[in-house]
Amino acid sequence: MADPEFDARGVRIERWLRSLTRAGQVLVRDGRLELLTSYGREIDSAPLDKVRISPWYGARRSALATLDGTRYLLRLGLERRESLLAAIRTARAKDAAERGLLGR
Repeated sequence: MADPEFDARGVRIERWLRSLTRAGQVLVRDGRLELLTSYGREIDSAPLDKVRISPWYGARRSALATLDGTRYLLRLGLERRESLLAAIRTARAKDAAERGLLGR
């Protein structure tokens, strides 16, 4: 298993109005986004091509993550939200470049 491109701990993860964990973990590694509880149990994960992240405009420090159609509100903080978006862009570009090289 490769080192994660992004690792944020202490993230509040919610689904609709229900809190799933107050101190969860968000990882981007091996071309996947993983949402984990504070104990390391997987809440959900999906390949990056099935993930959509957008800023949650009602709260500047949060992001709305859609994994295979399931929506989660991630309360990351402003800096970590921007870092997550950058990590996903970088991982997708890296994956596309690798597929491009393999396809030749």
